[in-house]
Order: sequence, then C-alpha cells, then structure tokens
Amino acid sequence: MKDGTDIHAMMSDIGARARAAAAELAYAPPERKTQALEAAADALWTRRAEIVEANAKDLEFGRDKGLSDAMMDRLMLDETRIAAIRDSLRAIAAQADPVGQVIAEWEQPSGLHIQRVRTPLGVVGVIYESRPNVTADAGALCLKSGNAVILRGGSESFHSSAAIHECLVEGLCGAGLPEDAVQRVPTRDRAAVSEMLGMTDTIDVIVPRGGKGLVGLVQREARVPVFAHLEGIVHIYIDASADPAKALEVVLNAKTRRTGICGAAECLLIHRDAVDTIGQGVIHALIDAGVEVRADETLQAISGTHAAVEDDWGREFLDTIIAARVVEDEDAAIAHIRQYGSDHTDCILAEDQAAIDRFVERVDSAIVMVNASTQFADGGEFGMGAEIGIATGKMHARGPVGAEQLTSFKYVVRADGAVRS
Repeated sequence: MKDGTDIHAMMSDIGARARAAAAELAYAPPERKTQALEAAADALWTRRAEIVEANAKDLEFGRDKGLSDAMMDRLMLDETRIAAIRDSLRAIAAQADPVGQVIAEWEQPSGLHIQRVRTPLGVVGVIYESRPNVTADAGALCLKSGNAVILRGGSESFHSSAAIHECLVEGLCGAGLPEDAVQRVPTRDRAAVSEMLGMTDTIDVIVPRGGKGLVGLVQREARVPVFAHLEGIVHIYIDASADPAKALEVVLNAKTRRTGICGAAECLLIHRDAVDTIGQGVIHALIDAGVEVRADETLQAISGTHAAVEDDWGREFLDTIIAARVVEDEDAAIAHIRQYGSDHTDCILAEDQAAIDRFVERVDSAIVMVNASTQFADGGEFGMGAEIGIATGKMHARGPVGAEQLTSFKYVVRADGAVRS
C-alpha cells in the first residue's frame, strides 16, 4: 500500500468497531445524543482556529493539485463557514429523535395491536470529496438517527476533516457514547474506498458525495446498497405566465449564488411566448453577471450568447455557464427534462396555476420547485438541519437525506395471548 498500511485489515477493524458501536447506539437515550451533538458544536467553535489552520494545508494541496475555482470554493473553510457548521450541529441536536417513533399503528380483529416503529439502519458509510463540512453533517445525522458511520473524506479535505472529526469524537466521549460511533478512515489511499464498497458484513448503506466520477464508481462497484445522485442537472422552465421580476431574481440566484453545488441551475428552458420579454431580460442579466450562456439557434440572436452544442444539454457545468433553449410549450419543457435531466431538482417559474399543477404532476424529479431558487435544494433549507446527500433513486430515501431518512422500521406486534386459528 502507498503508506505501508494494510488497508484490508484496517477497514475490517473499523467495520467491526462500527458494528459494535451501532448496536449500542441503537438504544442510546435521545438526551445523550443531543448532549453529544451540542458538545461537538461547542468544541468546533472553540477549536475554529485549529480548523482554519488545518484547512490552509488542504487549500495548498488543492492548489498544487490544480483544483478548479468551484472545487476550491467547496473546500475552503473560514470562520463564517465554521459558524454555519456549528449552527447545523445545534439544529440537528434540537430535532426530534426519529428512533422509536411510531409511524403507524392499527388493530386487527385477531387481537393483534401492530405498530410500525422507526429503527436505525445500522452502519452508514459516507464517501465524499472536497467538502469538509460533510464530516460534520454526516456524523451528526447518523448519530441523531442512531447509526454508526464510517467517513472516508477526499484527499483534498484530509486535514480539515480530521480536525472536524476530532470535535465529533470529543462530543461522543463527553456524552458517554462509544467514540467508534463516528469513525474516519485515516488514509488517502484509494484502496480504502474499494474496501468499503464490499463491506457487506458491516456496512448497511453507502452514501457518496462528490462528482460524477466518484458517484459513478460507487454505483457501479458497490455491493452495499447506495443512496446517491449521479449529477445535478438542474432545469428552470420559464412559463409564458411567469412574473418577470420573480423570474429574474430566481434565475440569477439559482445560477450565480454558488455555481459549484448540486442545486445550481444548469439549463434554462424558455416558453416561446416569453422569449422577447422575460427571456431577453433574464439572459442579458445572466451575461451581465458574468455567466456564459450557451444558447440554441433562436436565443443566439441575443447579443453576448454562445452557440450551444448537443453535449450542453444534460451537462452539469458546476461553473459560471448555463445552457438555454426555447421550448414551444410546457409539455416540450417536460419532455426535455425527461430526456436530459438527472431526477435531482427541476423548477417552474409561472403564475398560471394549471401550468404549475401540470409541471408538478408530470416532472418526476426528487425535488420539484415552484417559483423558488433551486439553490434551496438542500437538507438544511428543508428544515433537516443538514443532509447527508440527495438521493434520486426510487427506493427508500429520496431527495435530501436527513436523520429520518437514515432510519428503517420494524413491526412491533402486541396481543394478550392471541393464537391463530
């Protein structure tokens, strides 16, 4: 191995310790989990200078590696971002504990009283790239939902993740919970990722957070179930009934607030009847904001646009670039999304309620938005405190994966001596 470590032995040990911690954490009192998260938040803020110092090493590594500006932005931590991570930990701590919640209950004529009750999944493996805040979000959400977690951060965020992880462990120890409940893979060796993907005896689900390369690898090779989205190919459809002021503000925010996140708008679809009014204004505003607009033949008549090519449809730019095209009507917009979308987040800007209802009914993305910036596609903005990822599959979790989505359920059946005839 690159650093002389026996990766198989190391990961087997981490997995065994996680499984043991998960068994204990599954019935940990809610107040102790809350205590651990609050203590971790306090530790994070107390040690913020150390975290910034660790992050400086990662930023230097990222520059040497030639990371893009968007990736460097994902990697960077400052006091403001550390405060946001702290607040996220506290928000998760304040949430209701999902473990043990009764989802449904009913009586049977046979005398059975049946309850469907939330239970932890067990051990969650999280594989992520440059965002060090995922260390805190994933660790906290798994702890809140009674799961142990194995965190494998990217080489870019190695030092930042280690510093944040230490704060989580400090919180666990302070609350008398097993520190193995939140473990971090202490190597940059990629062999650790391959090991995790095959740990069917100890990991119950894998959550990848990162670019198409990482997520595609995990989805292809994992033998453990996966919660993931491959790409965030996010569309905004401007209907003929859209309010011009709302459309301008929403599109600009959706594209330019942060271009490197999965909720950033990547394709603009404009109803033919809105091209000469709202469409013109929005595209000029994007260009004035420094966005490269790759336009179809009709929209190329607008000064400052660039000609789109076929590969621009269905492309996640994660940059100050957006594709734009004219559609004949709402159904054409829906057809485009079905062909080129990634089932992540799609939005309609409209005032016509019939158009809104049709879009919401027929666009089957994990998140469908109406007159709202797609940058809200985030677990924290959904009231989950944070998220461990966005899931676009159809099984189990879908959309932002928070603490509740990291649970399964069991049936508890009570009776008074009932026997079956």
